[in-house]
Amino acid sequence: MDQGPAIDRRRFVALGLTGAAATAAATTAALVRGSDSARAATTGTTTLLAADEFDGAAGSAPNPSIWRYDLGAGGWGNGELETYTDSRRNSQLDGKGNLVITARREPDGTYTSARLKSEGTYTAQYGRVEARIKIPRGQGIWPAFWMLGADIGQVGWPACGEIDVMENVGYEPTLVHGTVHGPGYSGANGISSTYRNPSGAAFADDFHVFGVDWRPDSITWTVDGVAYRTVTRADVGSNPWVFDGPFFVILNVAVGGGWPGSPDATTRFPQQMLVDWVRVSQLA
Repeated sequence: MDQGPAIDRRRFVALGLTGAAATAAATTAALVRGSDSARAATTGTTTLLAADEFDGAAGSAPNPSIWRYDLGAGGWGNGELETYTDSRRNSQLDGKGNLVITARREPDGTYTSARLKSEGTYTAQYGRVEARIKIPRGQGIWPAFWMLGADIGQVGWPACGEIDVMENVGYEPTLVHGTVHGPGYSGANGISSTYRNPSGAAFADDFHVFGVDWRPDSITWTVDGVAYRTVTRADVGSNPWVFDGPFFVILNVAVGGGWPGSPDATTRFPQQMLVDWVRVSQLA
C-alpha cells in the first residue's frame, strides 16, 4: 500500500520486542493463548513466537497492548477518501474470534474506516508473518495487510522500507498483490507480483492465509501456503536493501484512491474485513 514520500506513514507482532522487554513475559501470555501453548513448540521448520487470535467479547476493542490507530483523512498519500477512526463502528471484535474492520458510507456521503498498527508496541524482524483474512469486496474498496520499517519516524518513507503482504483492489476480485518498496523502487516502481485465486472465486468469498517468509536476503510471498514470488537483494540492484531491521504491522481497509478508483453505484456499504488471526513464527 504505497504512499508518497510527503506522508508520515505508520503499517505487530513481536519477534524482537521493541520497548517492551520489561513486560515480555506478560506480553507473551497475552499474545499466545494458554490453551494454544502447544503452538509455541517447534513444528516443522518454524516456531510460533507471537500471535493475536482476536478472542474477546463481541463489540470490544482490539487488544490495546498490541494495536494502535492511525487517525484522520487527507488521502494518506494515495488520494484515499476515508477518514480513519478509533470508533467501535469501524473496528471491533465480533465475539467469534475475529477482528472486524468496517468501511462505512456515512449519511452525509463521506466514508469512515479503521487502520490498526503495532507501531510502538511490537515488531518483527525476519520470520514468517501471516494472517488469516476474509477481505471485503466492491469497486473502490482497498483492503491491506502490510508492514513498515520501525525507523520511519527517523528516516521517512521509503527509506524505512515497506512490505505489502497482501493488497486487493475491488475491481480485481480474484487477484491479490505482494510488493516491496524502498529507495529507488517505491510507489508505482515498487517490486510487485500478483497471485490469482486458483479456484477462480473472489477472495472475498472466504478466508485465506496471506503471508511472507522473510529472511536476511529474501522475502517470499504466500497465499494459503503456496509461494508465488521471491524478491532478493539482487532484485533491487544498486538500490539499498532496507529489510534488515524491525518492522511493524498494519491492517486497514481504504476507500478510493488512485489505484482502486472511487466507489460507484455497484459498491455496497458497509464493507468488512475479518481477521481471524495474525501470527509470527521464527524460521529454522
